[in-house]
Amino acid sequence: MTAEHTDDRANKTAYADRSTDSKLWDRHADWWQREFTDGVDPEYTEQILPLVAGALAGAGRVLDIGTGEGQVARHLQQGACSMVGIDPIRAQIEVATERGGGPRYVRAGADSLPFAASSFDGAVACLVFEHIDEVDEAIHEVSRVLRPGGTFLFVLNHPLLQTPRSGWIDDQIIDPPEQYWRIGPYLTEASTIEEVQRGVFIRFVHRPLSRYLNALSTAGLSLVHMNEPAPPPGFLAKDEHYRDAATIPRLLALQLRKDDRR
Repeated sequence: MTAEHTDDRANKTAYADRSTDSKLWDRHADWWQREFTDGVDPEYTEQILPLVAGALAGAGRVLDIGTGEGQVARHLQQGACSMVGIDPIRAQIEVATERGGGPRYVRAGADSLPFAASSFDGAVACLVFEHIDEVDEAIHEVSRVLRPGGTFLFVLNHPLLQTPRSGWIDDQIIDPPEQYWRIGPYLTEASTIEEVQRGVFIRFVHRPLSRYLNALSTAGLSLVHMNEPAPPPGFLAKDEHYRDAATIPRLLALQLRKDDRR
């Protein structure tokens, strides 16, 4: 038998031209809308949406950065937040607007937010910065539009454990067999085009955690709480191999506060 791995993003090709990113998202927006929204994906319904709602409870006006088709914004709007969602992809904004639910949507990039300084009580970016090249500019913009004391919830694919070429390994070649989580190149910043589903290619940008934390600190955003949640039951039930890696977090959630002096 050969070694078996169950990395969700197994087929990867290094890619340098970031201009293709928006074209890929335009082409595959329906994949995201079909596979991850409206209650289809247990990782969102059981984990991400409750986590976001808890972190931003009580916030008045909240910005959803990289809103996609708007499911996070709609969920927060139900909890009495006044939501604005931004996304650079026309196909996502059109569907978000069609699905309604109360939020206002604007087509814009994270590195140039079309809002006044200190105009939001909270902000959330959920699985977004893995697709952003201008990380320093985007984090600076988040800080700029947040009021002093405002909350930023920053949710990423875990930078250490979800690196390119990471995944569960079941090695039956050696005696005795070994099962372990393989970690790919961590310290190297790199962009890859990954086949996330047959025929669906999405561009990801990997950075080490220190890259994000230092940029957040420079922008005046201080860490309040760090969460590395275990995969939720509904996600583990999707595949027996996922259960083998139940102690490996897929997500990292950083709750941050804008410094009062900024």
